[in-house]
Amino acid sequence: MNFQKVPEGRPLRMAVIGAGNRANKYLEYARRHPERLQPVAVVDGNELRRNETAERFGLAAERRYADYDAFFARPADADAVLITTPDDVHFDPCMKAIDAGLHVLLEKPIAQRLDECRAIARRARERGVLVGICHVLRYHPYFAKIREIVDSGELGQIISVNHVAAVGIDRTTHSYVRGPWRREETSNPMLLAKCCHDVDFLLWITRSPCRKLSSFGSLRWFRAANAPQTSAERCIDCPVEHDCPYSAVDLYCTRRDWISNFDVPQGRTLDEVLLEELRHGPYGRCIYRCDNDVVDHQLLTMELADETILSLSMDIFTQDDCRRTHIKMTHGEIFGDERKLHVHRFRRGHNRVYDFEELAGHPFHAGADLRLIEDFVDALTRPGHPFLCTIEDSIESHRICFEAERSRRCGETIRLE
Repeated sequence: MNFQKVPEGRPLRMAVIGAGNRANKYLEYARRHPERLQPVAVVDGNELRRNETAERFGLAAERRYADYDAFFARPADADAVLITTPDDVHFDPCMKAIDAGLHVLLEKPIAQRLDECRAIARRARERGVLVGICHVLRYHPYFAKIREIVDSGELGQIISVNHVAAVGIDRTTHSYVRGPWRREETSNPMLLAKCCHDVDFLLWITRSPCRKLSSFGSLRWFRAANAPQTSAERCIDCPVEHDCPYSAVDLYCTRRDWISNFDVPQGRTLDEVLLEELRHGPYGRCIYRCDNDVVDHQLLTMELADETILSLSMDIFTQDDCRRTHIKMTHGEIFGDERKLHVHRFRRGHNRVYDFEELAGHPFHAGADLRLIEDFVDALTRPGHPFLCTIEDSIESHRICFEAERSRRCGETIRLE
């Protein structure tokens, strides 16, 4: 599809709906390249976040909105919107942006239902606007190298892939048990919320549609029935906190991990905010006594139309937070853990190793966040430049995640048309 391009010589003008962590990661590109990308409005119900983002880019008071309906009533001079709101606030602002003739860069997952995902894609086609999905793995040097090796044909055809998404216990307790992705009603099934990236990557390298799938998993551990008998409602009051591997006191106050997600109002300190959270907020609750309902482990197996077999294991109970992939091919194999990528050819035992160790700790997903938004800008400013991950590309990975949840609940293998 040919989209309306931005006039040559001026930056892409973008409004931001949802001024949280992800938005500010992507907007780093605008800070570095103001000649290419210019934020023109910011929308967020959180006044602190709204004003911090607006002040970062010198936006006047009339360019700051508490809700997106107020923005769409007068969408300023935007060419596009970046939507990084919570999962349950994706569909409505995205449809309103499309109806306003604005291009959209939408954080994954697309929406909470498959029919909503398809409705967005259909409306975008009708209005002739670009809707891009933020699948950052496609822009990461490590995952791009895997795709390059597979596409070269040197190792023949893919027979099977084993992929592990090690979520990590700290990320899990912060985000998926105490945090905003703990309940399907206000977010999504965990496989979709966390691993639609991974499913998209697997489909990206195999280039074959899924024919059937099955999935297993449950909320096994983080339930009230598993709480130690002497434990308390909150970590800060708990007599067994010093031995608990899920302690919020240890995570936030001792190790100082995941604390960048807490807002610090003017006149207060981070330590004061953390103490208040431990005493009264959702992040201070006993891990066994939260209102979470998403799974804490899940396995997905897929058979593709070309008979390739894929398995994706979402593992929560890991110290590390990484992805491991083992690709078995007709003439060799590929194995990697995001730090090193091993390539082995069967004939003559030819081996080589690609070292990504130095990139592993780099910010912005090793620069993938910035490459993604640069690609979006290029697609709207440079003739003939295709965006790497449109909504049309992304819907299949979402369909698989939704169907995996159906398989998990009904205990059956799902055949896909």
